[in-house]
Amino acid sequence: MNYKREVKPKAAKKRNLEFEELDENRLIEMAWQDRLPFEIIYLQYGLTENQVKNKMRKLLDKKTYNRWRKRVHGRITKHSKKCEHKPRRFQGPW
Repeated sequence: MNYKREVKPKAAKKRNLEFEELDENRLIEMAWQDRLPFEIIYLQYGLTENQVKNKMRKLLDKKTYNRWRKRVHGRITKHSKKCEHKPRRFQGPW
């Protein structure tokens, strides 16, 4: 008898979240752009949406962070599964 065992997804590895200043600036720029979903940020930097939020909280002052969160919250273009516009490529820092 062949029993297929249910495979659980592996836990995410801890990533080094230390970036150079150029990477931090690019991350802020990507997070502020309306038509650039969090999935693209994940592909380039390996940061989930929650990790991006935490990183932005550390990089921005409180008032700017709150303004960014208010802008991003509920915006369907920041989530590629929710929006019709599907970005196929992104501009890197090079």
